[in-house]
Amino acid sequence: MSDRDAIVQRFRDGDKFLLTTHENPDGDALGSLVSMNAVLQALGKDTVMFMREDEFPLPYEYRYLLADDQAIHFEPGDLLDRTVVFLDCGQFERMDVDFLRNDALTLINIDHHHDNTRFGTLNMVEGGASCTAELVYSLMKELGVELTPFIADALYVALVTDTGRFMYSNTGPDAHRMAADLIEFGAVDVHDVYVRLFEDQPYAKVQLLARALATLKRFDGGLVTVCNLTKDDFDETGSEETFTEGIVDFARSVSGTEVGVLVRELTGEGREHQSKISLRSSGDTVDVSAIARGFGGGGHRQAAGATTEKTVEQIINEVRDAVREQLAGDATPAA
Repeated sequence: MSDRDAIVQRFRDGDKFLLTTHENPDGDALGSLVSMNAVLQALGKDTVMFMREDEFPLPYEYRYLLADDQAIHFEPGDLLDRTVVFLDCGQFERMDVDFLRNDALTLINIDHHHDNTRFGTLNMVEGGASCTAELVYSLMKELGVELTPFIADALYVALVTDTGRFMYSNTGPDAHRMAADLIEFGAVDVHDVYVRLFEDQPYAKVQLLARALATLKRFDGGLVTVCNLTKDDFDETGSEETFTEGIVDFARSVSGTEVGVLVRELTGEGREHQSKISLRSSGDTVDVSAIARGFGGGGHRQAAGATTEKTVEQIINEVRDAVREQLAGDATPAA
């Protein structure tokens, strides 16, 4: 059951808000965050956006949406006066910050992940939506806020990335209608957005892609396609961790692949034995969010991820087992 009406009323009546999203934010997370923030500011609300400092720099493609100095990285002194709004966050643990665990806070949870745990005081979770930005757009219209070029651009970035450029199976009629509205009334430059997201890439990022593709391996007759990156790959190419955005899609796109996997070693102090797993499915046959949950992560049916201390070999074996179980009709994740 959705608390949509109560959330709309809270947005109308409330004065102060703190907005946040999940760790390792993608296009939908950031687009939804900054557009919702802009909507509330248009209503005259006092808003702040919170993200942990270690999330910066953001992925190269999205940095223009949110600069480091536009978000806070600490608990505001007036926290208890603010309503906390989580956007595109399926579980509280994906932005697990101690000060947000205060029972005195009102948490609004706006999301489209089908496995959302509904951790909010008020929850607006619509698993049929193509992206969380679709929900933000509908709230914007209900609140009577006028679409601006900035809001339109942020929403379009969220929409085009979370639908895989309108190719994923979550791309319904509402997604296309939203895109048409944003282009017509929001002055979105479609070509400019495409270039920023998918073409204007640093040379180091292309070098990193080449290294990942050089490791490409196929398992179980091609059902699972895997590539991996080590710390040396990042060091020797001068790449940032965020430069891995989109690499897993090359694994997924290989003909016959049900699940594409990217395993990359994490860099930085205190992360010496950790790896990030990115999972993408080619259709609705395999739910990769269930596989990610087996590693302590989560996400969408077609796009998910997790962080683990397991070896590359262990990860590959457990992903293969989980894919086989799902294809055999047992959706229980292996971990």
